[in-house]
Amino acid sequence: MHPLEERIGYKFRNSLFLAEALTHPSLGHEMQQHRFDNQRLEFLGDAILQLVITEHLYGKFRVEPEGQLTKLRSRLVSRDTLKKHALALDLGRYLLMGRGEEASGGRARTSTLADALEALIGAIYLDSDLKTARKFILAQARADLEQIAEEPVDINPKGHLQELLQSISQQSPVYELITQSGPEHEKTFVVQVVWEGKVLGKGSGRSKKQAETAAALEAMESKRWEKKPGRKPRATRSPRKISRATRKASD
Repeated sequence: MHPLEERIGYKFRNSLFLAEALTHPSLGHEMQQHRFDNQRLEFLGDAILQLVITEHLYGKFRVEPEGQLTKLRSRLVSRDTLKKHALALDLGRYLLMGRGEEASGGRARTSTLADALEALIGAIYLDSDLKTARKFILAQARADLEQIAEEPVDINPKGHLQELLQSISQQSPVYELITQSGPEHEKTFVVQVVWEGKVLGKGSGRSKKQAETAAALEAMESKRWEKKPGRKPRATRSPRKISRATRKASD
């Protein structure tokens, strides 16, 4: 088994896919053999990465507009983020590249590592299926996805909620601390967001900011500020009473 297969927990059925994913174009240029490198796999892996991350964000954040989701996706699939994941796998160590490229620091170059990781995704997909590739991608991105779930800075649900509510009324939502529990170093805060006397959502977190963010997200999902259709108030009796009283007074 290749050492990289042990690191990623996946054994290739066709080892040529792995070899192709780890071959930098500089090796072919140096050996004057330009038919075998990881550029085509990188092209494929990039598309698969975009799909998996897009699908995850679409299911996780159900009320955010396209623009906000695009910002989050860009952060998760950026060159710097992919380099970070590649370094965690020590991917540069396993790359096959020309001596000139290696001498110039190619094994640590951002573009090289990002391309190699995308090529590895493409290789896993071709060797198995989308389900396996998705599992690998989400495993590498787990920490970033958890951070976004706790505090989606780019989405800013508090700001989005306030913007929506102020389009209906000039009154702003208020965040109220309900409880805080646990030891000082590991407290849990519970917050509710209130608007025009109505509780729109509740949320908890390790900080007040996280709890407020969670409360805003719940409010955005529940949309409790929307008035439910109901029966119109009866306004017929009052005028009759007034008219009778007026007639008595006139008599």
